[in-house]
Amino acid sequence: MIRVDLNSDLGESFGAYTIGMDEEILAYVSSANVACGMHAGDPVVMEKTVAMAAQSGVRIGAHPGFPDLMGFGRRNLSVSPAEAKAYVKYQVGALLAFTRGQGVAMQHVKPHGALYNMAAVDQALADAICEGIREVDPSLILLGLANSRMLDAARKAGLRAASEVFADRAYRDDGTLMPRSQPGAVIHDRELAITRTVRMVTEGVVETASGKLIPIQADSICVHGDNPSALTFVREIRSALERQGVEIRPLSD
Repeated sequence: MIRVDLNSDLGESFGAYTIGMDEEILAYVSSANVACGMHAGDPVVMEKTVAMAAQSGVRIGAHPGFPDLMGFGRRNLSVSPAEAKAYVKYQVGALLAFTRGQGVAMQHVKPHGALYNMAAVDQALADAICEGIREVDPSLILLGLANSRMLDAARKAGLRAASEVFADRAYRDDGTLMPRSQPGAVIHDRELAITRTVRMVTEGVVETASGKLIPIQADSICVHGDNPSALTFVREIRSALERQGVEIRPLSD
């Protein structure tokens, strides 16, 4: 039987601003990536999101990003590997306090936005992120872009690594995600996204924006929680996978 994790980026509200439909989405995912206060989220939201995930039986991961609240962590920043490592340790450690307070284990770490995409192709940055994770808790799983340098860095650091694919993002021929600034980078056609996702999981391939088929390993599928149609998206993707005999299970299982 094929097994795959279904994850979403949650806990991205902060202060007076509400982003996403976290409580509803938790009914359909097996893992939650919780924002840690730098690109989104705040301590009150972190506390609430961890509690909701724990109550739902959803495994929890840290979602550290660049200190860029105004840009939602999606703008490339010029940082040294040492700075990136410190940002990751700070944020993972912060979320760890909330998971321990709820009496649940943290499962994984998934970098966010520009930090994630930059580390996919920058070995020094990927190594720094994984070193930061290891120094907080070497049992954590690194969730990184399929076929990226992050997965190599995790193995080099002695961390378990999981390969992530995206239901609603377009791919370039080198396996990286098409930048959001380009037309077609985000897939809004639910039927197309579902078909692509099922194929990634069951056949191990994805069609790039140019029409080329490239190999891809799907340990976990991400559906973005800030997408306006995220709830419908994640419900229909889960249903389609289960109809194909795919079992939805968290990474640590």
